[in-house]
Amino acid sequence: MRFRWYGHLVWGYFLFAVGTAVADEPRSADAATTDATQSRLTLSHQLNQPGSSQSGAMFISADHISGREDVKTVAVGNVEMRRDDTELTSDRLTYWPVEDEMEAVGHVRLTRDTSVMTGPYLRLKVSESLGYLDQPYYQFKEKPKKEASPLALARKPLTASGEARRLDFEGKNHYRLTSATYSTCAPSRRDWYAEANQITLDYDREVGKASSAKIYFKGTPILYSPWLSFSLNNRRKTGLLAPTYGTTSTGGIDLTLPWYWNIAPNMDATISPRLMSKRGVQFNGEIRYLEPTFNGETHIEYLPNDRITHTNRSAYSIVHNQILAPGLTGVINFNGASDDTYFTDLSSRLSVTSQTNLLRQGMLAYSGGWWSASIQALRYQTLQDPSAPVTEPYRMLPQALLTAVRPDLPAGLTFNFSGEYVDFSHPTLVEGSRFIAYPQISLPLQTSAIFVTPKIGIHVTRYNLRNQAAGVPDQINREVPIFSVDSGVVMERSVDWLGHSLTQTLEPRFYYVRIPYRDQSQIPVFDTAVADFNFAQMFSENRYAGSDRIGDANQITTAVTSRLIDPNNGGELMRATVGQRFYFNSQKVTLPGEVARTQSRTDLLTTFSGLVMPRTYVDAGWQYSPSIHHTKVFNIGARYEPEIGKVLNAGYRLTRNDIKQIDVSAQWPLFGGWRAVARYNYSIQDRRLVEALGGLEYDGGCWVARIVVHRLATQLGTSSSALFFQLELNGMASLGSNPIDLLKRNIPGYGVINQPTADPIFGAY
Repeated sequence: MRFRWYGHLVWGYFLFAVGTAVADEPRSADAATTDATQSRLTLSHQLNQPGSSQSGAMFISADHISGREDVKTVAVGNVEMRRDDTELTSDRLTYWPVEDEMEAVGHVRLTRDTSVMTGPYLRLKVSESLGYLDQPYYQFKEKPKKEASPLALARKPLTASGEARRLDFEGKNHYRLTSATYSTCAPSRRDWYAEANQITLDYDREVGKASSAKIYFKGTPILYSPWLSFSLNNRRKTGLLAPTYGTTSTGGIDLTLPWYWNIAPNMDATISPRLMSKRGVQFNGEIRYLEPTFNGETHIEYLPNDRITHTNRSAYSIVHNQILAPGLTGVINFNGASDDTYFTDLSSRLSVTSQTNLLRQGMLAYSGGWWSASIQALRYQTLQDPSAPVTEPYRMLPQALLTAVRPDLPAGLTFNFSGEYVDFSHPTLVEGSRFIAYPQISLPLQTSAIFVTPKIGIHVTRYNLRNQAAGVPDQINREVPIFSVDSGVVMERSVDWLGHSLTQTLEPRFYYVRIPYRDQSQIPVFDTAVADFNFAQMFSENRYAGSDRIGDANQITTAVTSRLIDPNNGGELMRATVGQRFYFNSQKVTLPGEVARTQSRTDLLTTFSGLVMPRTYVDAGWQYSPSIHHTKVFNIGARYEPEIGKVLNAGYRLTRNDIKQIDVSAQWPLFGGWRAVARYNYSIQDRRLVEALGGLEYDGGCWVARIVVHRLATQLGTSSSALFFQLELNGMASLGSNPIDLLKRNIPGYGVINQPTADPIFGAY
């Protein structure tokens, strides 16, 4: 027998006096004296009495329970305790109900929500969550908040674990660890961990702090910090970010130490000193803000005394959007650089090195339902090749636009109006103002299979010019009537495609335009060029982009489209289109230097896009000239993407006498957790590399490593090279230079192989 007989008598008297201790099954008082190895005892402490600050009921189960329930309870042998979201097992448990305090000894295991802590000794004031656990092993799992965004809820929660000399409970969801380790790796494969004199974990504010911290990777210390702060949920927080480092051909060794300031949930700033061994120290600052009625972002860079150019160099970008009143919005977009080669020499964002025109714009816009209006001031800073002539665009100071659409007129008529006033200025060219009014009336006629839309309008233009050449009038008027008819038919049939029942369409379309000739040779060219020839332009009235020329036209565009559609979900599987424009008159209106068209028809355009095989997509376009029997433009691209993080892309681009390029890219698993990333874009025409990228990624589960080499040709005929190395420790830090944006831009379909390192409110990861 495990209990002495008098022990059973005492316990039997206790059960009778208190009346709250019962066996697992109904039994008599004599039955309570049976061998405890055959029947466990359970005690229920009711703690939710009126006036009590405690809540919930505590259930204690053990081989042997003794004491007075209202004073002290001692449970021995295979002890189990449950209360609210807390569970505990141990060899021995002593509980004082008045103080709501417990002491657990031997094989202690404490579970709260999804967190687990084990150790040899626990002292805990239960309701206030105050106490300590000796020599603990802990495992804390992030619990998503109910108010979290769908993006945050979908993210895999972080699980942190480690050991310590002591764990102090400092309130619910607040822990302090002494002489502790911390890692988000699985205990069976702890590739990295932080070791610190003290670690505090605040799961209310979702912030962790460590003092005298060392970070070990594969058993080797890689970072030491006397004070370290980190997020417990991968969200934004104030503090020093991990340094980024790399090397470029234009700047040498490149080291950046960013400091992040989480000013408010809707505002943050980053200050990033950047050391370039060849050029000096650059100061970078960025601030972002987001309010219900406005948002914006400002970025400033400054390099005093560049060691190569011996000049002060800087760049800035200011973007602000605001809702000023219902329907009224404002935009400021102001960009600038100190010199023409700033971005090719210094930019840490390689995607902007090809910029040549930096926008400077201020705009107000109002939407009144069926009409809208806007006014803006617009100019550019042009980054110019010093050896080339100046090509600065015109400034628009100001430009006012008015548009209106009324589709509810009598007899089914629709009214459209577009108007513009703009003043063009330029330091060396002809200047002046332009006024445009273009009213239109159309009559849409449509059935389930056929549509016909005739439209007529008159394009009225007034120019008031300055700095004109001698003999050229300062005022020019132009009135051009425009008539068009857009029509089409949609036919359907059911087809069997590789064992699937699909719907195939046949959609011929005809678009006729009639615009009489007007002499426009004396009108200057402010913002107009020949539009690229494509399907969108084929079905437009004017062959020019801009309003300084209205092309004469007597022409019809014919095209036919066929689609394969899944009838179950309406998804489009394939689409093929072929089209051509036919002219009934010779071209008379031209731009300066433009050769007038003499052919009676345009090039033939064809496009194809769709799913040609499982997970394989093809997109192709072909422009063929019947007059010279030669291809002018040909593009084809294919993508094979069987799953996220596994993609192959291949493309070929041909433009007669201009561009001939091949472009291949991939992200593909190799073995284990290794993946290869690569892109190769080569100009056959110029016999030079346009852009190349190669690298490796490794997913270690709780960490990811990337090494990427990148080379880019710039608009000035030079090239820039960069080396990126990044080590991401999930839930702790990211060391090195981040190539994610670069990989997304160069490899269509690139998938990030680990969980996001942030849950931003400003945009995508």
